[in-house]
Amino acid sequence: MKMPAIGSTEPPVTQRPLDMLATDTAAVRAIAQAAVSVELFTIPLYMATMYSIHGTHQINAKGVNYYDGRQWPGMSTTAKPDTKEQKAFNIIFSVFIQEMLHLQMASNLATAIGASPSFTGTELQDQKHGWTCYGSNCTMIPHIVDLQDTSGYHHVRVNLEELNGNQCDLFLAIEQPEEQAREQLAEYDKKDSTKYFPEVPLAGWTPGKSVHDLPLFGTIGYMYECYARYISIEYTDGQTLWQKLFVNGSVQQDMFNTDKPDSGHEKKEFPRFDTCFGENDQDGGQIRSFNKAIDMMAAITDQGEGSESAIKRYRRVLGKPMLMAVKPDYREDLEALEADYPSYTNDGQQAPSRDAAARHDSAAYDHYERFGQVKDMLPVNTWAQWHAAGHSWTEAMLTNERYNAATAPKNIPTPADVAGALNRLKDKSDTLDMLSTVATGAIYGITKVLDTYWQVQDTDFPYPSMVGAGDRMSICWAVLGQAPSLAAGVPLPESGVLYHACQGMHLEDPVSSSCAALAVYHTCRGSNGCHAQGGCGFAQLDAGGGQCGGSAAPSSCGHSAKVTAVAGNLCGAPKPPAPGPAPKIYSAPSDNKCGTFGGCAVPISASQLYPNAEPGTMALYNFEPAPDHKSIALNETVTFSLGESVYDKAWEAYSKVVVARGGVAGDKPAPTDLRMALPPST
Repeated sequence: MKMPAIGSTEPPVTQRPLDMLATDTAAVRAIAQAAVSVELFTIPLYMATMYSIHGTHQINAKGVNYYDGRQWPGMSTTAKPDTKEQKAFNIIFSVFIQEMLHLQMASNLATAIGASPSFTGTELQDQKHGWTCYGSNCTMIPHIVDLQDTSGYHHVRVNLEELNGNQCDLFLAIEQPEEQAREQLAEYDKKDSTKYFPEVPLAGWTPGKSVHDLPLFGTIGYMYECYARYISIEYTDGQTLWQKLFVNGSVQQDMFNTDKPDSGHEKKEFPRFDTCFGENDQDGGQIRSFNKAIDMMAAITDQGEGSESAIKRYRRVLGKPMLMAVKPDYREDLEALEADYPSYTNDGQQAPSRDAAARHDSAAYDHYERFGQVKDMLPVNTWAQWHAAGHSWTEAMLTNERYNAATAPKNIPTPADVAGALNRLKDKSDTLDMLSTVATGAIYGITKVLDTYWQVQDTDFPYPSMVGAGDRMSICWAVLGQAPSLAAGVPLPESGVLYHACQGMHLEDPVSSSCAALAVYHTCRGSNGCHAQGGCGFAQLDAGGGQCGGSAAPSSCGHSAKVTAVAGNLCGAPKPPAPGPAPKIYSAPSDNKCGTFGGCAVPISASQLYPNAEPGTMALYNFEPAPDHKSIALNETVTFSLGESVYDKAWEAYSKVVVARGGVAGDKPAPTDLRMALPPST
């Protein structure tokens, strides 16, 4: 059986016997999971290479100037890029963000046909959540192609590496158009014409098969074409597979096209196409929802490899296939990006949006074209090259012309302190293992949340966790000149143990000055598993819970608000703040009452200061003995205000709780090198 020709106009599958419905359902749901896994696969890969680029960045916020003159390890986006490093970072960043959009849409498509997407499955990870899909000997793009079978990419490693020729070729292979992929596989096809580009329905498929049994699709675009062809199958009763599987009211999540006033995300980034299904699509799987599914698939392939015509031909008019359709605009809206992602100067004033520029400047190009542009820039300076040349961190690298030591805050490490910590970490033999575990744990915190994110409608995507995971990737490059290893996995927390958020604040062992256990490293309260583990400077309401600052509110997809406890993650449904003039009570760092009520960024950066302009009050809790460690409200509080040290407030809260438990807190320890090296949460 020869693989179908490129752009083939095979006749639609009609008059399919109804006794094949179970087989087709299993196949299309397996493809739905494959799509989720392929999109997820690209995110740590692109992120690791992006943060290998040499550079530093500023951390600025509206109305805040306490980091005036400071630079922090790691490159970030630039509003007006001048250097190759800035341009390459911006381009890879633009792809990285669109891959999160693709992951969202693939997941929304999955739930719309009754599949529950998994983000921690064995396609990409082992049982300890180590990523098995990356490595110096890996050649497989999951579900797509073994690069050893290609004529031009057989030398490429599927590995976490610096920005180099291998990575550019790898990224081009991932995003390549179908025509090129077929040329790359032409010689292999002479040996085995059945391995790639399978026909639909899949030959030999049975209801008992799963995602692990799928053939290789050859390109991401062809995978989505098979997806579109499956949902278009028409049975002898006149209904399509989409009509039979479409779930009214399925969980649909959207972090790109929300437009809620005062939400921090007030405009739709992609206003010319939909990224999820809403109440208006609950038509029993008829034309509107079907065409929206096709448009989502077309958006993914158009942004990625620039070829969406093969998928768009599956759109339907009055129930019949159509060959042409008006192409929606799949590009980001600049005005929306500037509104949703503002940037600020060192002294807290509005500045041109860095993220908006990075994303909009590349919007006209597909991913394949963007990675071609990056390859043309090589060589680009990376941390690997910088460390190989024998460089060390200096105070000058961590400041800019605005830095004034006399007026700088005295409650955070100086640039010289941070430079010293970075250099000492490089010399420690266990730093790579530690930072690898930190990075892997941060990513696992995200994927663990995503496993329930598409089960509970009104939770928020843990976007701050994604930023925090990037910080963990970035610091490994900046300290060691190499990517963290994501293969070893993460230690899982032991049941019945009361873990702590940061250095020295161990309620069950007050004399210990240890940092937080590796098992509880997380980067946002959305990925914070239990009580006494919160640590972020972004004060969270004590009545909160949920994910990363989210609240129960109608989603942009039109579903009504409902918050449900899942696997104990929320410790019960969040309660809204009391109405009226009653003051808001916040959760204390290191002393949150249960899972996800605390802050983020464990361990706490020694440079983390409160950005809140108005003073606030935090509740305190003691905890009952094991195994449940139930929280008990204390009749005490701590206050916080703009510019105060988060760790100092955490220590104050911890000390009061220790006293309430009949103990003595002792002296606050000096910050570890890791806490000094980590930048504050952004």
